[in-house]
Amino acid sequence: MTDSPARPPVDPIDLLARDDKWFLGCGDGILFAPAFPVWLDYPGFWDEGTIYQYAFSPLFTVALLDEGGRELRLRPVSRRWTPSELTVDYVAEDLSATETRSVHIGGVFVSEWRISVSRVRRLHLIGWTAQDAQHIDHDSVRWERTLGFRRTLRDRRDVPFDVRAELACTGGREAASWSAILSERSALHPHWKLTPFVEQWRMESLPRRIALTGTSRDGLMYAALHQELPPQAESSAGFALRLTAADDAMRHGRGRHAGPRRTTWTPPSTAAARAVAPTPGSLGAASRRRWQDLFALVPRFRCSDPYFERYYWYRWYGLWLNAIDGGVGNYDSPTMCEGIGFFHQPITYSGQCHVRELRWLTDPAWARGVLRSFFRHQRADGSLHGRIYVNHLTGTDFYHANWGEALLALDAVWPDDAFVSELYPALARHSDWLARTRDAGETGMIDVVDQYETGQEYMSRYQAVDPSADTYGWENRIRLKGIDVTVYAYALARALARIARRAGAVDDVARWSTRADAIATSVRNTMWNDATGMFSDVNPVTGGRTDVSAAVCFYPYFTDLADERHLYGLERNLFDPARFWTTYPVPSSALDDPLFNAEAEWKGKRHVCPWNGRVWPMTNSHVVEALGRWATPERPKLRQGLVRLLRQFVRMMYHDGNLDRPNCFEHYNPFTGQASVYRGIDDYQHSWIADLIIQYVAGIRPHDNGVTIDPFPFGLDEVELTGAHVRGRMVAVGIAGDRYTVVIDGERHDREVGEVLDLRW
Repeated sequence: MTDSPARPPVDPIDLLARDDKWFLGCGDGILFAPAFPVWLDYPGFWDEGTIYQYAFSPLFTVALLDEGGRELRLRPVSRRWTPSELTVDYVAEDLSATETRSVHIGGVFVSEWRISVSRVRRLHLIGWTAQDAQHIDHDSVRWERTLGFRRTLRDRRDVPFDVRAELACTGGREAASWSAILSERSALHPHWKLTPFVEQWRMESLPRRIALTGTSRDGLMYAALHQELPPQAESSAGFALRLTAADDAMRHGRGRHAGPRRTTWTPPSTAAARAVAPTPGSLGAASRRRWQDLFALVPRFRCSDPYFERYYWYRWYGLWLNAIDGGVGNYDSPTMCEGIGFFHQPITYSGQCHVRELRWLTDPAWARGVLRSFFRHQRADGSLHGRIYVNHLTGTDFYHANWGEALLALDAVWPDDAFVSELYPALARHSDWLARTRDAGETGMIDVVDQYETGQEYMSRYQAVDPSADTYGWENRIRLKGIDVTVYAYALARALARIARRAGAVDDVARWSTRADAIATSVRNTMWNDATGMFSDVNPVTGGRTDVSAAVCFYPYFTDLADERHLYGLERNLFDPARFWTTYPVPSSALDDPLFNAEAEWKGKRHVCPWNGRVWPMTNSHVVEALGRWATPERPKLRQGLVRLLRQFVRMMYHDGNLDRPNCFEHYNPFTGQASVYRGIDDYQHSWIADLIIQYVAGIRPHDNGVTIDPFPFGLDEVELTGAHVRGRMVAVGIAGDRYTVVIDGERHDREVGEVLDLRW
């Protein structure tokens, strides 16, 4: 499209390949992503898997025995990860082996093996696990071509969840022998020598029995399957463990994205893999095809800046890793989790981010599903659960979120009156709840009642109204008129005023406009400090501003709350290197804040989620949008500011700037870019970045009348984005130096970078 020499299409799977990562999933809510794995160098999946919000540990491992039953110690020599598989090469005595680990739809964890020997001999491959017997339903343990059992898990709210686990052979093979046996406790390690099967191995076979007896049912249950490898130079084998909800009622009506329902399980085979992938081969190939299909749902992007190109695809990997395709439990629509581990459920604070990213898919069902996953479970009083667990709504917390902007962002790409009408009553109830419970005095400003519900703990903004604020839990003991949550309330009221007519509520338009105007008056008159050029929180007791400077104070600029009168404050404060314009902007609290700390410490102690100086991708996403609203070609300083911010933002999210090691942690050091690796939470979807790349690097910015094309001056040799769906049309943008080309449904437009093309439909 740019009339430049064609490059081969980007293959996101191989583009993201590396040797230091291990997360695996397939977009159905079940994944392998231990934050601090201990046993990665051992075969299989001994570290925990995640089934929705529940941890299951251990999964299983694999042992290789010679003809005499002696274990051949497999020593790993290399590892290669892609989104679709983890491949590990081993050596042992006179043989070499390659293991491919992958995770498949339906909670299937697969370990496939290719083994090459220098001399032909008989070998045995054993897939085995050890489970805490106290959590196993002993009567459920049985052999029916798979070795199955039921286990009860508990989440952080101590709510039980029964899981059916099945260990099977892959490749269409039958197990040569099998066994499940109780044992008193030993170390729960993936060492074959610790299993009772070492001494029970007879005549090249496991005992072929289930023996869960003894004086008590405490201890460990060891379960194993055995495959005999043919005596040849090269052979293959493998094992799979499937985890599913034991309660079939959890599958309450399959959605279009959920995949086929099954009541019985056929162990995966290479024939099944060939049915999915065009190239004959392994289940790893099937996983690769699954990921190719997921990546095909997003606009294709390539860029002469390799950091932008790779991070664009890395963000889509992270979203799909944390996806739930719907049709199970409380997830009747496709939705997204905030991250791995503790965050592996839909959470309101990040839901607003996911909608912005997912609006670019070829199907709006995912973005709409995120909104549905929260508003279909709305409480009777209009408030929302902060977390949606798969099987309960106990202890779900509460977080404020910018629902109005999220809905309008989606509607700008995929307008749909039916969906707007569906969501309108729930959004209206939520706005009324905010006004009723968080602004009883009708000040036009919204109360924050604890430091957690903003998603931003440990900041001077809370200490300004209560010196003990950082010692409270979710106790609703403070009162702070929050600038961020007030902006959210304003955006929601404005959005309701815009969509009420389309939702058949014409008489409500004036009510929402009045509410929005009242909020706007308070923000401009009470929360704005003309002397400092900053918006800020307000102390409801004194009625005065706290004047605590935080990155959220820039949030009014991404709405029309800020106007020309306020613009000097954005430039003066955001671009001040003594306040916010650090090497990697934007710190969550200003550098001159008395409690500022770049190393994640709060009052001398390192914290997991401090907002007193770390750079949070969530906040950066908002600030880029704030600049984007104002950075027209007539304001070159703001445009260059956005260019620097987005460029540094993306580069920060690579370990030590290493192009081969993108990441997405919760927060970063504003001077060094060091990520919060001590937290262990990578691939944390708490921001929007692919969306920012589409909007400002490629320059595609939809609105309710059409689309604006305005690539920002990143000085790139080449950018190409194709396959973007905008309001029923196909949009492609190509940039070559200082020129860009737009093709919309075959109609071509050529412009210079800096010349805005605004198309209205």
